[in-house]
Amino acid sequence: MGRISFSCLFPASWHFSLSSQVLPRLLIPSFRQWIVVGVIFGLVGLLYMLLATGKGPVIWHSKDTHFHRHLARVTDIDATDTSNPNLNYGLVVDCGSSGSRIFVYCWPRHNGNPHELLDIRQMRDEHRKPVVMKIKPGISELSKTPEKASDHIKPLLDFAVQHIPKHKHQETPLYILCTAGMRILPESQQEALLEDLRTDIPVDFNFLFSDSHVEVISGKQEGVYAWIGINFVLGRFNHVHNGDAVVEVNVPGGDQQEALVRKRTAGVLDMGGVSTQIAYEVPKTEEVAKNLLAEFNLGCDAHRTEHVYRVYVSTFLGFGGNAARQRYEENIIRTSISRNKLLDEHYGETVDSPFLDPCLPAEMEDAIGSSTKKFFVRGTGNFDECRHLLQPYLNRTNKTQTSLSGVYQPIIDFNNSQFYGFSEFYYCTEDVLRMGGDYNAAKYTQAAKNYCATEWKTLKERFDAGLYASHADFHRLKYQCFKSAWMYEVLHTGFSFPSNYQHLKTALLVYDKEVQWTLGAILYRTRFLPLRDIQQESLKGLHSHWRHSFSFFNNHYLFLACFFIVLLSIMLYLLRLRRIHRRTAQHCSPSTSLWLEAGLGSPTLPINL
Repeated sequence: MGRISFSCLFPASWHFSLSSQVLPRLLIPSFRQWIVVGVIFGLVGLLYMLLATGKGPVIWHSKDTHFHRHLARVTDIDATDTSNPNLNYGLVVDCGSSGSRIFVYCWPRHNGNPHELLDIRQMRDEHRKPVVMKIKPGISELSKTPEKASDHIKPLLDFAVQHIPKHKHQETPLYILCTAGMRILPESQQEALLEDLRTDIPVDFNFLFSDSHVEVISGKQEGVYAWIGINFVLGRFNHVHNGDAVVEVNVPGGDQQEALVRKRTAGVLDMGGVSTQIAYEVPKTEEVAKNLLAEFNLGCDAHRTEHVYRVYVSTFLGFGGNAARQRYEENIIRTSISRNKLLDEHYGETVDSPFLDPCLPAEMEDAIGSSTKKFFVRGTGNFDECRHLLQPYLNRTNKTQTSLSGVYQPIIDFNNSQFYGFSEFYYCTEDVLRMGGDYNAAKYTQAAKNYCATEWKTLKERFDAGLYASHADFHRLKYQCFKSAWMYEVLHTGFSFPSNYQHLKTALLVYDKEVQWTLGAILYRTRFLPLRDIQQESLKGLHSHWRHSFSFFNNHYLFLACFFIVLLSIMLYLLRLRRIHRRTAQHCSPSTSLWLEAGLGSPTLPINL
């Protein structure tokens, strides 16, 4: 067999020869080895494709994007840049019972992804303060003079005009939503007030406003809006799990055969002075509770079900902290008077023979009832006895799955749920007991027992020394024992939360922000606005499709193409080399074979490249 020689004239002249005896076998591989080499190179290329263009990095990027959007939302305290042309605005007027407030919201242009909601935030002025204004009294006070309704609202809208760029007014939606104060008015008076607003506001202002943008909302709607706002700030509508707790949901209108797994939302407990409210998502379908549930889609596409939620909301009038205390006092006066007449006793009629009230701090003396007829009480500070006395005021029934006043309550998965408690749930745990945050029933009851049993004189000394929260007042000090027992009974007996429940947080703020139901209202009512941006993004995508495709090709596919061209060139070269070797072997004479066996050299066979 002859020698194999290599020579090349470009880019420089060179030549060498190699004996077939020492030619590595890797340079003349078999067909099976070709396959192995090809598979290895193919796997390398596939690995590159997965790393460069696969879903892994996209998911990482998506998680990172959601995290930064959520972080910006909860920490955004900078002044709003009104010079930004891509910034949109929205207005919500909360017409409450004691006054009316306007909230100015803003959001950047939607990114065109139909899976994501608008990134709405409260607008901040040059001093980085939330743009909000309140006036008194409530609009319901104008029920006798409905023609003054628009004049009542005008200062709020003038305030908004000063903060929103003029060229944005025409595309800024305005919603005027009335709550408790208006609900108690006769329907004719409600309609007269609303009609004045519908007629006069479009004349004086250029905001995006229609007849449907002003209405009296129900307590259920208000509860749903509050639930939406809190979960939005908590980031629970971003469905990138990112290690967060998830829940299986049977989406209304979706494929009931397969549950949707998405991020777990938080329930809301809110106890005010007059009423108590509970709101939480019901993941599983319950036929009996359908009429008690609010089903809504927060997404911009009615055909997509990823943002469809089924929320149970119930408001209980008379179950707030102050209203419950009033009911309690009225009852003890009524029963004591009847008892005194029956047994010829005089408890509560004089300071020397007061009614002993276990729901007031020890040794505290007070006079309740009307100004003309006083009823004297003295606290004994017995927390457990107070709880026992308050249980009948919950109006529970013997029916299963019911809460306060026998109202049906859908099942709560206490092993996979989370709740936030606001207002009295926070004040009862934090103002005096200093236990706000993660709720622990055992520690709470012990602290409440200690407080109730402490003599009133000592409590006042601690109050004067500033040992309690800065916003705790004398009223809180006086009724803390009663309200702490009432809160406990409403939570554990009324709503049936187990005493070992570990997923309740009592809070005044969410991420240091007061979350208003108006945020949820504008999120829901502007849910279709992203469609405009999605259509624009689609058109832009069509115009720049070739450019974007070429850019992507340059970044990824061009490299891969070059890689396979080089691989193919190497393979073709080795095939040619093997073919030449075989041809050489076929032309070898017997003597040449003997020379080869003898280890002798062979004639030189030049190969020019």
